[in-house]
Order: sequence, then C-alpha cells, then structure tokens
Amino acid sequence: MIETDDEEAIAHVSQRMLEQLGYQAVVRTSSLAALETFYHAPYHFDLVITDQTMPHMTGETLACELRLIRPDIPIILCTGFSHTIDAEKAQTQGIDAFLMKPLVARDLGLAIQHVFEQRVVVQG
Repeated sequence: MIETDDEEAIAHVSQRMLEQLGYQAVVRTSSLAALETFYHAPYHFDLVITDQTMPHMTGETLACELRLIRPDIPIILCTGFSHTIDAEKAQTQGIDAFLMKPLVARDLGLAIQHVFEQRVVVQG
C-alpha cells in the first residue's frame, strides 16, 4: 500500500495507523515520488491512499496517472478541505473511497475493507 501526504508528520501517523490495522505501508510525502515508486513496481501494491492537496500534483491527478499504469489499482482519496473535489466527484472519477481528514483508524479500516470487498465482488 502507498500512502501519500505532503506533511511528513501526518504521513508517518497514517503509516503507524495502517500498520496497527495490519497493513504494510510505503509512505511518500510527494505525489511525484509516489508516482515514481508505483511506476517501478505497480503490482507490489494493493491500494493507494493519497491526500488531495499535494504540491506539484493533486491526489486526483495522481489517481489518474496511477490508473494509466494500472487501471485496477484501488485508490482512496483523503482531504481536510477541498473546493475542487467531494465524495460525489471522486466517485464519478473512479476513486474507490473518499475520506475527510483528520483520519480516524476505525474509518480508515472500514474504508479499506469496503474497497477490497467491492473489488472482490466486481472481479468475482
């Protein structure tokens, strides 16, 4: 799983939260670095969690770029506030889940579980 947030402290808190939920996470504080990491090993990851507000490339744009590499990658988009995207717009763009920050472990865990269950239903 790749987790991106431009604030290093938040990225590492999210990483610990994911690890406590039983997942392994690779953290990047740049969308460009996350895209490069994914590009070199796209099938190493089962899920991408990204913040919407990132320098150089929004989470929404990152999601589009990732899907060009691997169309089936599940993506969860997070935001504290955004006037450019909401849950409905994220869904129409193929984002698998949309979460508001601050992230709560229970909500994050449920979103991940839901995304994986939806993928099984669609593929199965």
